[in-house]
Amino acid sequence: MKKLGLIVNPVAGMGGSVGLKGSDGLEILMKARELGAVPQASNRTKQALEELSSLKDQIEIITYPGEMGENVTRNCGFNPTVIGLIDQNNTTPQDTQNAALDMKKLGVDLILFAGGDGTARNIYDAVNVSIPVLGIPAGVKIHSAVYGQNPKRAGELAKLFLQDKVVELREVEVMDIDEDAFRDERVVARLYGYLKAPFEKKFVQKRKSGGVAGEKAALTSMANYIINTMLDDYIYIIGPGTTTRSIMERLGLNNTLLGVDVVYKKQLIAKDVTEKELLKIIDGKKAKIIVTIIGGQGYIFGRGNQQLSPAVINQIQKDNVIVVASRNKLNTIFGSPMLIDTGNNETNNMLEGYYRVVVGYEDFIMYKAKA
Repeated sequence: MKKLGLIVNPVAGMGGSVGLKGSDGLEILMKARELGAVPQASNRTKQALEELSSLKDQIEIITYPGEMGENVTRNCGFNPTVIGLIDQNNTTPQDTQNAALDMKKLGVDLILFAGGDGTARNIYDAVNVSIPVLGIPAGVKIHSAVYGQNPKRAGELAKLFLQDKVVELREVEVMDIDEDAFRDERVVARLYGYLKAPFEKKFVQKRKSGGVAGEKAALTSMANYIINTMLDDYIYIIGPGTTTRSIMERLGLNNTLLGVDVVYKKQLIAKDVTEKELLKIIDGKKAKIIVTIIGGQGYIFGRGNQQLSPAVINQIQKDNVIVVASRNKLNTIFGSPMLIDTGNNETNNMLEGYYRVVVGYEDFIMYKAKA
């Protein structure tokens, strides 16, 4: 019987919807809770475990108590082996490391964990490349290549690996960024180490790529087109990134590089907004969302812009989503679809399909997006 180690970082991703751009550190976590952030890691773990339901009698799940894995595992109909001790509702990065070390000692075949880049670092600190691991994306920052494209894909890949239908293992990058610098509009990322993960191209996400040189003219052209076609009776929600920043710069507006801003009649009406603030602003109004892809990965929703939640997107609808990306940036995903991972299947399905991606002034490419 194969052994699957399951670790859930219960606070992963809590800073996203409230605009905190992460949840590392007790102070930020407390602030996220004060702002009404709701844990999402358990729900995303459930989506992954549902893909493993047919293996209930063929695998043993070894997990940590309560919110670190036991609760969601039992809710999915499994009877897990529960090890370790934690302080419920006050888990720490050390708990994640302890869990990974304990599971390594018990000889699990695979560690499946839910979290973000900080969680991947904790796993790396514990096991390095000594044991296969696979991530369920649940954080705000997910630059690392150890994660499935979404929770469902992570579950599917874990299932195939446990059935010996995927045997290739690759050493993949664990990337992390300085959250304090991130909140100060600076991206300071570095390679932290490597983890050994099952590999099947269509199931795993790529490492986030950096910007491509020589794009200034393309960004200016795209920005000019967007500005010249803005409608006075619409609110424009500007997603994070250097591509969308060019629009704000051409408008002469002070923008949030790594947050979400709101423009009306070409004037900034709200900066670095949370999900709740967005819902209040667009209530009963006509609105559009402007987003770009994450270079190298292809995500347009669900990575670094969790403020654009299913509730926000459902109110605005797919026809009012504008995607901007240079041809060079589209080339970094090598013809793969743009990706959607909002955490809500109905919203994901609604967003699927083709988009007229703005790549220049009155220059478009029809490009498919897939959940």
